[in-house]
Amino acid sequence: MLAAMSTAASRPSPQATAASRVRGDACPGTLRLHSADDGALARVRVPGGVVTVRQAEALADAARRLGDGDLHLTSRGNVQLRGLRQTCDAELAGLLDAAGLLPSHAHERVRNVVASPLSGLDGRGLRDVRPWLTDLDAALCASGTAPELSGRFLFALDDGRGDVAGLGADVTVRATADGAALLGLGSGGEVLRVSAGDAARAAVLAAEAFAALVRDSGTRAWRVDELGAARDELPGAVRRRLDSAGVGCASTAAVAAGGGAGPLPGAALAAGGGAGPLPGAVGSALSVHVPLGRLTPPQWRELTRAAAGELRLTPWRGVVVPVSPDDDTARLLARIAATGLVTDPASPWLRVGACIGRPGCAKSRADVRADAKRALAAAGRSPLPLYWSGCERRCGHPPGDRVDVVAAPGGGYELSAVTARRQPRTAPLDDPSHLATALAAITP
Repeated sequence: MLAAMSTAASRPSPQATAASRVRGDACPGTLRLHSADDGALARVRVPGGVVTVRQAEALADAARRLGDGDLHLTSRGNVQLRGLRQTCDAELAGLLDAAGLLPSHAHERVRNVVASPLSGLDGRGLRDVRPWLTDLDAALCASGTAPELSGRFLFALDDGRGDVAGLGADVTVRATADGAALLGLGSGGEVLRVSAGDAARAAVLAAEAFAALVRDSGTRAWRVDELGAARDELPGAVRRRLDSAGVGCASTAAVAAGGGAGPLPGAALAAGGGAGPLPGAVGSALSVHVPLGRLTPPQWRELTRAAAGELRLTPWRGVVVPVSPDDDTARLLARIAATGLVTDPASPWLRVGACIGRPGCAKSRADVRADAKRALAAAGRSPLPLYWSGCERRCGHPPGDRVDVVAAPGGGYELSAVTARRQPRTAPLDDPSHLATALAAITP
């Protein structure tokens, strides 16, 4: 399922070369709009996906007054506003600033943080990561080096259950059973152990070490996994920066060798499968999936009405809604489902994702969202989740096992089963109504 699928990223090859970034980072933000076929686009960073009800209302107001009226969720739990006027940037910034969604103009594009969305709500995590989230965002906005980071650099705060630790973030902090924290850099590689009290500061220091290494090495990398040969220098650079800041750390390999508690290095950081919450009532919250990540005004209004103070947007294009203990969750779920949002864990929508496609993107060769809806029944029976893309860029696609459905230059689609256990198999798809037949040719 896209809402609950494993998204563990594979470890990069030690022979990997540094990425060649010939252009500057054009990742959109709130203050830097992107021009699309359906108007300007703004990406509003929402660290940890957490918005207060007041901030949720401000986002809806901005979408209504300046854009297409809808809110578009991203695979990092952020919000995109589409169909904006090209000249609305100052007005948009003013609306979001007044709601507390722009604490620092210099850092707005680097506030990319995913966090376990059910942390503190269902009793399953090892600790509530909300204090980490608050401290990380504050330290990030106070860092003079952080604005050098790419708009694609990602932090993950995992409460120990392994959900966001499997998303391949550049800096991952994961809670441990004995009250400490693991600090991971990119996909795989060395994992450091720090105290829980130092975890948020250590994450920012690690990002600053990465930025300094990029600056000094001239690699022009945007992500940790793009460092190539320079990546071998990163753990040492991070340890030195932590030491100079008075933050104690140890390699998990050293801890294990000394008989200490904690997992072995590398893959243990992402153990847990990278699964998001299924729809339904869970703990003191409701979990809702948003088909194709697009929220209409009535849907957003119903979610904010049900919320006890805040909403939590998830990296799986869903929303976790904390509710009051006395609320009738069955009634709330029924009202939410009536708007077209998914509250059923068996829904085929959990197995389908798509880029924006036509008419929003000039590079797209097809209206992939309309085609995904036409083929929804067949997708629900697929052993692998499907991601529909209008071109080979596959914008927004999740990592992990899936079927890529990519619009072909001459019409139709090309299907490719992407798994870690076997070579990709491909098949053509001339018409979305024939999806079941094409899937049978490439999936187990």
